[in-house]
Amino acid sequence: MSVLVTAMFLGVIQVAIVLHVRSTLIDSAAEGARVAGRADRGLADGEARTVALAGAALGERYTHDVSATYEVAADVRTVRMSVSAPLPVIGFWGPAGVLTVDGHALVEELP
Repeated sequence: MSVLVTAMFLGVIQVAIVLHVRSTLIDSAAEGARVAGRADRGLADGEARTVALAGAALGERYTHDVSATYEVAADVRTVRMSVSAPLPVIGFWGPAGVLTVDGHALVEELP
């Protein structure tokens, strides 16, 4: 019985950590996209902001694969910031793989 309770507890902790990492990366990507979309900034500025935020919150392990691109959707120019990071694993039974998240923002146009 105690083994089952321990396994369930570790499973809940694993899910909580993955959700924390995911939400932090989404927030970092969205903020980076907003910076890149400013009229006086570019994609490199947005990538740098994303790396700084994710690195400060989660560590440099989660900042190696950050990319930004311009996209056009419904005649509106947007920035798409993508972050790919490893899933955090506790012990040997956690999920293996890569977590990929995106952040989007409108591109400001100078008058």
